[in-house]
Amino acid sequence: MNFFNREKYQAYAQLMRIDKPIGTLLLLWPTLWALWIAAQGVPDLSVLLVFSTGVFLMRSAGCVINDFADRKIDGFVERTRHRPLPSGRATSSEAIKLFLVLAMLSFLLVLTQNGLTIQLSFVGLLLAFAYPFMKRFTYLPQFFLGIAFSWAIPMAYAAQANALPAVVWLVFLVNILWTIAYDTLYAMVDRDDDLKIGVKSTAVLFAHNDKLIIAILQLTSLMLLILLGWIEDLHWIYFVALLVVTALFIRQQLEIKNREKKACFKAFLDNNYVGFAVFAGLFLNYLQ
Repeated sequence: MNFFNREKYQAYAQLMRIDKPIGTLLLLWPTLWALWIAAQGVPDLSVLLVFSTGVFLMRSAGCVINDFADRKIDGFVERTRHRPLPSGRATSSEAIKLFLVLAMLSFLLVLTQNGLTIQLSFVGLLLAFAYPFMKRFTYLPQFFLGIAFSWAIPMAYAAQANALPAVVWLVFLVNILWTIAYDTLYAMVDRDDDLKIGVKSTAVLFAHNDKLIIAILQLTSLMLLILLGWIEDLHWIYFVALLVVTALFIRQQLEIKNREKKACFKAFLDNNYVGFAVFAGLFLNYLQ
């Protein structure tokens, strides 16, 4: 890789989506949910720093390998045709090297944690590498993204508590369902292009049932968040935060009423507030 070329810096930054932090935030919030629950509101500072940094690095690595996987189709999609690989501003070999550097840095961070967390990290790396290729084989790549984006939950909990109780997997399931919902919104933006070039997604699979299925996924994740609050005996302020989440989900449904691309993308972006609202509820709960 040429580290002394300004244009290359810009291309690498775009491969890592540094200019588009929404993915990092959507990965960060559930990680913080798990960490705050595991620590009962007082996480170890070193664990917090390691996972905050690791979220950025692994999300960046995931974006790089995603662009590598999609390098031959991104040029045919309106939203992605100007990305570094289809536009020729970066090469496939540079993308692979960048992915390996980011993955190695992430692994070095994980090595500062306990043995259970290190063991879980190998699964996380495999998921990050495999997910981008799923859209060639299944109409459910959003499900695999949900697993990949949720794997930081057991890792963060294990790093803080050195254990994996049942509540971890409840949060894990919540995040999978939520991720499928918001990434279907994202896929709805590209659905017309995906149908032309044969790319698979839940937006293509759900077709005219997309809004209904997204609503079901959102409602189910909300009900499971309520169950989480009951199991963990959380205070009323957490449930107030879930009312905010409910309002946000309703707003998203209204935004995508006509399936307009810009509206679907905005609804996708609004999920940052969903993740923050749940975290705010947990954060304020443990201050009681």
